[in-house]
Amino acid sequence: MESSPIAALPGQPPGSRLAFAGDRQRHDEIAESLAALANAHGGALVISGGRGSQLAPLRDPAAAIELVLSAALACTPPLIIPLPQVVVYHDMPVVVVEVPAGLPYVYSVNGRYLRREGASNQPLSPAALHRLFSERADLGWERQVPPGATFTELDPDLIVAYARRVGPPAGDDPLALLARRGCLIDGAPTNAGFLLFGRDVAARFPHAEITLVRYRGREPADVFEREDICAPLPEAIRRAERWLNEHMRKGSRMVGLEREDWTQFPPGAVREALVNAVAHRDYTARGEGIRMTLFSDRLEVYSPGRLPGHVTLDNIRAERFSRNPALVQVLADLGLVERLGYGIDRMLRQLAAAGLPPATLRETAAGFLVILPGQPMAEELPGGVDTTAWRRMGLNDRQIAALLFVVEHQRITNRDLQEMYPDVSAETIRRDLSDLVSRGLLLKVGNKRATYYILK
Repeated sequence: MESSPIAALPGQPPGSRLAFAGDRQRHDEIAESLAALANAHGGALVISGGRGSQLAPLRDPAAAIELVLSAALACTPPLIIPLPQVVVYHDMPVVVVEVPAGLPYVYSVNGRYLRREGASNQPLSPAALHRLFSERADLGWERQVPPGATFTELDPDLIVAYARRVGPPAGDDPLALLARRGCLIDGAPTNAGFLLFGRDVAARFPHAEITLVRYRGREPADVFEREDICAPLPEAIRRAERWLNEHMRKGSRMVGLEREDWTQFPPGAVREALVNAVAHRDYTARGEGIRMTLFSDRLEVYSPGRLPGHVTLDNIRAERFSRNPALVQVLADLGLVERLGYGIDRMLRQLAAAGLPPATLRETAAGFLVILPGQPMAEELPGGVDTTAWRRMGLNDRQIAALLFVVEHQRITNRDLQEMYPDVSAETIRRDLSDLVSRGLLLKVGNKRATYYILK
């Protein structure tokens, strides 16, 4: 189904990953198709005004969406799905809802366990059901309500902002949206609700923190920079990404008279490693949080919890298994993570595009470790000067280019910098170099036409 755009699904025949239903079918029949897809490999359900795969325009698309969402809640446990979409196929409005692959639970409807096989929903045999329960965690931690939890412990501003981000498909009731997402049960916040929207995440989940550390060299040392973040997960991701972007090495090198910029790690690969650690860690493992450690040659990302379900180091690029479907769906609604979970694939592609070797993936005794290799030039001088500190000082591009020129050629003159920036006035060039002298970065030697500058 990954290769099929959602708009084209109504025109395809029913199969193991595609089911059809009419908007006048019974509530439990639609729930059975959703559960059967979830118990297999995921897929999509198309709702139209016709019968089965015989398409007809929907009379009321909004009512069809509500029918699907209520059918998802009728599954046991309630099925968390992306918001259904209205698709116009050959001038016919229909509704398409996707059922994610790799869900961690086994779903039933009125006590019946079904799985999608071929183009139909088939009952699971006792042996197949036992095997499926063995393969899937079925712990339901996200949906548990902590003792004494009350709605007042959630931040209403975060809830409103989330509903606004989802937009009209969420409806007019943010609390109903949170219930569909597994964040509220009978008005009380679940573990997932606290992690995503809690006023004080650290009060109930102090282990749900991200620790960020930067060492100057390849090994831990006494001198380092550190930040601990324990906040609602969307905010924690944004803050951690900002810290990593500020603290990873960035630099430039002169290729002839052209400046070539580089970053220690591809920012997209760093983001994938971060969001995957947050979305898929084992939050039942207390006593430790996520650790992201910057070294001069690598970034190490450790998350508590070994690989879930049937996922192994050998099949991790192809298999899908979501330990935390509620967390993943809300983070996907916010645009922070892809719902289908292809983060490892994207991370490896971004490393390859930057000319770097693949990441190292490793299971530890109690967790999962990802190691991203850094750009070799981040450790080399003068070809790969770390310009992070210069940028923090507020130096402009011309001044950074001037310092790089001095690193490579030992000195620079006004004329050298003027040739690099011919459209900039001589007075501006003079002020740039004079400012570098006043900041203590360059030393002025000689006077008048014989003046040149060296590193101080």
